[in-house]
Amino acid sequence: MVIGKLIFVIIKYFFILSLCMKKNNLIFLFISFIISGFIFGLSYLYQQISEKYFYTFNQDPITFISDLKNYEDEVLEYYNPSFQEKLDVLFYDIDINIIPKEKIIDSKVSILIKLKDNKIKFIPLNFYNNLLIKSIKINNEEVSYKREEKLIYLFLDKSLDTAKVEIIYSGTPKNVGFGSFTFSEKENYPFIYTMNEPIFASTWLPCIDRPDDKAQMKIKITNDSSLTSLSNGKLISIEKKGDKKTFVWKTYYPISTYLISIYSGKYISKEEEVNSKSNDKIKLIYYLFPSDYENGIKDFSDHPNYINTFENLFGPYPFSKEKYSVAEFLWQNGAMEHQTITGIGSSFINGRKLFSDMLIHELAHHWWGNAVTLKSWKDIWLNEGFATYSEALYWEKESGSDALKTTMLSKFSEFKSGTLYNPIKDLFSRLVYDKGAWVLHMLRKEIGDNNFFSSLKKYFETYKYSNASTKDFQNICEKISGKDLKYFFEQWVYYGTGIIDIAYDWNYDVDNKELVINIEQKQKGYEIYKFHLDLLIEYQTKNSEVFNFYIDKKNSRIKINLDEKPINIIFDPNKWLLAKYESRNDE
Repeated sequence: MVIGKLIFVIIKYFFILSLCMKKNNLIFLFISFIISGFIFGLSYLYQQISEKYFYTFNQDPITFISDLKNYEDEVLEYYNPSFQEKLDVLFYDIDINIIPKEKIIDSKVSILIKLKDNKIKFIPLNFYNNLLIKSIKINNEEVSYKREEKLIYLFLDKSLDTAKVEIIYSGTPKNVGFGSFTFSEKENYPFIYTMNEPIFASTWLPCIDRPDDKAQMKIKITNDSSLTSLSNGKLISIEKKGDKKTFVWKTYYPISTYLISIYSGKYISKEEEVNSKSNDKIKLIYYLFPSDYENGIKDFSDHPNYINTFENLFGPYPFSKEKYSVAEFLWQNGAMEHQTITGIGSSFINGRKLFSDMLIHELAHHWWGNAVTLKSWKDIWLNEGFATYSEALYWEKESGSDALKTTMLSKFSEFKSGTLYNPIKDLFSRLVYDKGAWVLHMLRKEIGDNNFFSSLKKYFETYKYSNASTKDFQNICEKISGKDLKYFFEQWVYYGTGIIDIAYDWNYDVDNKELVINIEQKQKGYEIYKFHLDLLIEYQTKNSEVFNFYIDKKNSRIKINLDEKPINIIFDPNKWLLAKYESRNDE
C-alpha cells in the first residue's frame, strides 16, 4: 500500500514539473494538465480505497473495526456459512513450526469433527487462501477440496459420523484485524504473537471460527531455542533439538477459536500459587521481557487478591487445572483475555500499577467470555460489559460504595450510537464496554443485591464451559428474582439507544406542605423508559431523606407531603441510573 501511494506521488509531481518546464508550449500545457488531473484523481481514489480497505490497526481497540462494518449482515454470513452448524469440532491438534527470519510457518493441524448429519457431502472450514496447502486427508485418505478467500470446502465421498481432518500447509499468515499473526522483534530477539478476535483465527489456523463451537486443544510450538513459546492450557513438555525448542501445551477445558493464542519470545517468568475456593491450587505465572521484569512483577503482584475477590463474587476460578498467566507482548493497544494466558502490551508496564483496571478486566473475562462464552457476536456485551462492570465490583469490594460510584461515573457517556445487542460496527466500542457495565449496574438496582449476585453465580454455574445468549442471562435473572424483566432488557439491550434525558421543575406549597415535582423524559433513543428513581430531599435544617418512585410515563408529576421546606433536590444521589438531569427551576 505504501509503495503504491509513493508511485502515484512521484508520477503526480513528475507531471507538475513537466507542466512548469513546458509552460510556453500550449499543447503540452493542455495535455500535462489533463494527465495531471487524471493522476491526481487516481491518487485520491487510491487513498480513499486504501483508507477503507487496507486499514492499519495501530489504535485503541475500542474504536477499531472499519473494515468489518457490518459483521452479522455482510461479513459473518459469508465467513461462517450456516452449514457449519451441522459440525461440531471436538479437538484441535496443532503443530506449528515458526521460522522468524523468513516470516513463515510450517504447520500440520489435525481436527476431530463430529458430523451431526451423516449425509453431509462437504466440510466447510475457515482458512485463508494465501497459505500453501501441501496435503489434506480425512481419516487418513486424500480428499479433493475447493478454496475461496477465507473458506475451504473438503468434499466427502461417503457418509461419516466423525472426521479426522489433517491439513499440512505453509506460508506467511496475513496480518489483519488486531494483528492476527504478527512477526516482530524485541531487543534483538524475534517476537511472534497472535490476536484472533473476532474472526481472524483462520489467517493461520484451519478451523470452524465460531465462538459457539468450543473444542479442546493441544498445540505444539517450535521456534528458536533461545525463545519461550506460550499458549493456552497446561505446559506438557519442552523439547530442545539443535537450535530449536518445542513447547507443548494442552487444554483440559473447551476453548473458542478466538481465544487460541501464541506468544513466542525472550521471556523471564515468575510462578506462585493461589488457593482456590474449589480446593485446587491455581498456578499463577507472569512472563515478562528481561528489561521490564522488575516493573512487571510490581504491576502484576495484586493478582492473588483479584482472583480471591472474583471467586467470592462469581464462583471458583474456572481453569484451575491449567493456570492463570499474564504475558507481556508487543500489541500496544491494551490487553487481551486469551484463555489462561492474558496478554498485556509492554507500554502498559511501568511498576506503578497505573493500569490495574486493565488487568482486573482481563482476569474477569475468564469467568465472563472464556468460561461462559457468547453464543454469537451479537451478544458481545455479555463479554465486555460483564468484564467492565467487574472492575467496578472489584473496587467496591476493595474500597467501598464511593469507589463503586466513582468507577461507574468514569464510564458514563450518552452512548448515542446503536443498541447494545448486535452493535454491528460498534462491536468493540465504548457502547459495548461501558453501557454494558451500566446496564448490569441498573439491573442490580432493579432486582436488588441478593438477587443480582445470586443471578451471576447461577448464570456462571449453568453456562460454564459452554455458550450463552442475552436471553439465557435474562431467563436466569427472572427465575432468581421472580420479576418479569422483558421491558428492562428491551429498553436497555435490544431496542433502546442513548440514555434517559430528564428535564424537571419543582415547587413547594407552604400552605398545603406539599412538594410537587414535574418530570419530562426528553430523550429520542427510547421514548419512554421505565425505571426506579431515588430523590434526595435536602432541608434548611441540614437534614435530608430519600424517596423512591417508579417512573413509567413520558411526563410524570410527583407529589410528596413534607413538613419542612426543601432547599434542594438531588436526582439519583447514589448514581444507579444511566441518565442526565436538567433543572428548569434554574431558567
